[in-house]
Amino acid sequence: MMKKKLLVFLIVFFSITVSSFSIEPDIFVQSTVNRASKLLGEDISKNEKIEKLKIIAKETVDIRGIGFYTLGKKRKSLNEQEKKRYAELFEGYFLKSFSSRLAEYTNPEIDVQGKERLNENYTIVNSILKATKERPEIKIDWRIYTKNPDNPLIRDLIIEGLSLARTQKEEFASVLSSNNDDIEALFKVLKKFSQN
Repeated sequence: MMKKKLLVFLIVFFSITVSSFSIEPDIFVQSTVNRASKLLGEDISKNEKIEKLKIIAKETVDIRGIGFYTLGKKRKSLNEQEKKRYAELFEGYFLKSFSSRLAEYTNPEIDVQGKERLNENYTIVNSILKATKERPEIKIDWRIYTKNPDNPLIRDLIIEGLSLARTQKEEFASVLSSNNDDIEALFKVLKKFSQN
């Protein structure tokens, strides 16, 4: 009886302790890329890889945060219904874009090399995508949102100094400016991309 009580106590204590540990951003990035790399090396179809990559992205990327950042100042003029619609369309757009691009790689090797804590909300994690016969070494910095240290999330990738989130923001601004700032035009672009 005493052993059983001790066992229950240890299980409860261990589960509480594990969940209360914060995850270091560099360890989070390395474990995420290792997970994706392992998946990309699996002998499964490209479509299966895409679907599994989407699951990883939903768990590790702040898709909503990136979405509203890329919308820029336009987000302030949207009503709640438009914000909800945009969030849904952007998620579909992001997941397709992210997973279909990544599925082209076979077993990419990424080494995390360091981190720089900007403030309590953000840490930059530095990494290198190792060179292959087909491509040179690529420097990738990860902007990690750490407001909740138990659940860090990817907010941006900076590839050789180029921010993907900022590039996306500029593309959306271009769509809006060439369509009289009509959010419906951006909705159409996002929907069309996701459905193709």
